[in-house]
Amino acid sequence: MLELVKPSYEQLAFRQALLADEKTMSYNAKWGGTIDFTPDRWESWYRDWISCAEGRFYRYLYSPRDNAFVGEIAYHFDEEYRCYICNVIVHSHYRGNGFGKIGLLLLLEEAKKAGISVVYDNIAADNTAIRLFKQCGFTEKWRNKDIIMLERIL
Repeated sequence: MLELVKPSYEQLAFRQALLADEKTMSYNAKWGGTIDFTPDRWESWYRDWISCAEGRFYRYLYSPRDNAFVGEIAYHFDEEYRCYICNVIVHSHYRGNGFGKIGLLLLLEEAKKAGISVVYDNIAADNTAIRLFKQCGFTEKWRNKDIIMLERIL
């Protein structure tokens, strides 16, 4: 139903549009909402996340049915938390099709293949995506007024 695609440099235009979409990025309101990912940032980002991505994984979610990229998945080792943090973003236009759950399960498979035994996600305390993560086996590790740290043992 969904395929993982390692984006080419030129395909970063999708990520730029994804992060600039207000409805898609509404979950990020507490941290500024949309993210400016202009072409002048692409080269260093591509090097760090695609070309030399030690401790990182990044892929687009591609829907053959829609013949379109519908979102992104990623994980990285976070120095502050000292753990792997995952990320799933589905473009608002494609939400409600189960793509978030499929993408998250694909991401968990990739992390497990890479030898990672536990992944986390720190989501805004008011983010309704907590339901999706719990459906995929995440449990709440801790929370504060701003975030909920979810954990998934692989």
